[in-house]
Amino acid sequence: MNPPQQSAAGTLPDSASHHAVFGEDRPLRLDCGVDLGPFSVAYQTYGTLNRDRSNAILVCHALTGDQFLAGPHPVTGRPGWWNLMVGPGLPLDTNRYFVVCANVLGGCMGTTGPKEINPRTGAPYGLSFPVITIADMVRVQKLLIDHLGIDKLFCVIGGSMGGMQVLQWASSFPERVFAAVPIAAAARHSAQNIAFHEVGRQAIVADPDWCGGDYLRQGRKPSRGLSVARMAAHITYLSEAALHRKFGRNLQDRKTVTYGFDADFQVESYLRYQGSTFVERFDANSYLYITRAMDYFDLAAEHGGVLASAFRDTPVRFCLVSFTSDWLFPTPESRAVVHALNAVAANVSFVEIESDKGHDAFLLDEPEFAATLSGFLNGCAEHRGLS
Repeated sequence: MNPPQQSAAGTLPDSASHHAVFGEDRPLRLDCGVDLGPFSVAYQTYGTLNRDRSNAILVCHALTGDQFLAGPHPVTGRPGWWNLMVGPGLPLDTNRYFVVCANVLGGCMGTTGPKEINPRTGAPYGLSFPVITIADMVRVQKLLIDHLGIDKLFCVIGGSMGGMQVLQWASSFPERVFAAVPIAAAARHSAQNIAFHEVGRQAIVADPDWCGGDYLRQGRKPSRGLSVARMAAHITYLSEAALHRKFGRNLQDRKTVTYGFDADFQVESYLRYQGSTFVERFDANSYLYITRAMDYFDLAAEHGGVLASAFRDTPVRFCLVSFTSDWLFPTPESRAVVHALNAVAANVSFVEIESDKGHDAFLLDEPEFAATLSGFLNGCAEHRGLS
């Protein structure tokens, strides 16, 4: 494993890994109608919970993320996916806040999902794992927050699928949330995004090593299909400008084209690398389940088709953030949520960040984004009397 990576502020935030088990006495009823239990939740904490338990921030991760926000990832050895935001002196300042991030239900980094053992059969769940929703993920997170003895979260924050969870939190449990920050997200998944997910899922199920979802019991792994799924999805996380700036039409380790099908271009080599490293840390069936959960997400549909009704009389303070070059979750998607919040006189602010880095901008070094996040959290902390 590589040596520990420092956060942008120069020091690693204190962190701890935990597991909690729920549903032993009272199973969780999922949206699909199945009762799930017992199930485990793997989560990471950074910083210290204060005496009155009022400084907790829940970070909700995106599709291919996990609970490891900062410091070295235990599988890859690379820095955590939000190393630029979580740590002492950073926007999610671990000297001030107690930061919690849990691997989502259906995930593959310790929380119960299709790769885990079904206690009733003694074998991996595989496709016998029930289909889940974003709301199911949030219900599990609420069980965790209850377990930690936190009555009200100071903030719930997340980008992409994490932003969907933030919106679900604010709608389902508004009394448990002081502030909510959905980043590069939407209140429902678009037809285009569902289509991209279907391409990825079909790449996985077409891999002979998928074995009808039973690959773990057969000692196989659909690495080729999962790699292609990752490659296709990764393109949607970037912008044309970012791809051109980084790669253009530059050749990979050669001066002329080969007139063959090796990776002649740097961008091809980059995508193949993304695919090959992804399969080291992610489970193919988890990819199917989590993308399907995103596809099913439609907050307005849960409230008679009226998005504003999802937030009626909400006490939550909102800050929505979008990025100009994000074509996966474009700015109009965030504006639709803002308009719904305005319709019910919610406390909401909205910032569109100028960036050519695409959807992944919230994971990258964007000073205006960091300043926006710090400003909003500082204002909320002053209102709540957090030192």
